[in-house]
Amino acid sequence: MKPFPSPPAYQSPDAALRTPRQIERQAIAAVTARLRVAAARPDSLPPLAQALHDNRRLWTHLAAAVADRSNALPADLRARLFALAEFAGRHSAQVLRGEGDVQVLIDINTAIMRGLDDAPPAGRAA
Repeated sequence: MKPFPSPPAYQSPDAALRTPRQIERQAIAAVTARLRVAAARPDSLPPLAQALHDNRRLWTHLAAAVADRSNALPADLRARLFALAEFAGRHSAQVLRGEGDVQVLIDINTAIMRGLDDAPPAGRAA
């Protein structure tokens, strides 16, 4: 299973109409759904480890995006998102060691999705 499917535009008529924010939200939602499913099965480590790996990959990608100087987000927001990416990596390791709660990562991802839903489109004031 590919963690971040990116179907060609012709497979979905509305794919070409999605904004980068909507695409980011969709990727976060997919990873968060895998975390939820894995958290519901605490007796099975492989699905949890895979979901945590996917979440780490997602946050690594987001960290790289916000570290890019050409990123249009405000510097303070970029720094906070980068810090969340670092936290997600550390907390994932804690979850794998049985020292952390996967719900923390689900809550962070859910908050980010809400922010993506509520944020005004780039270039427009709220």
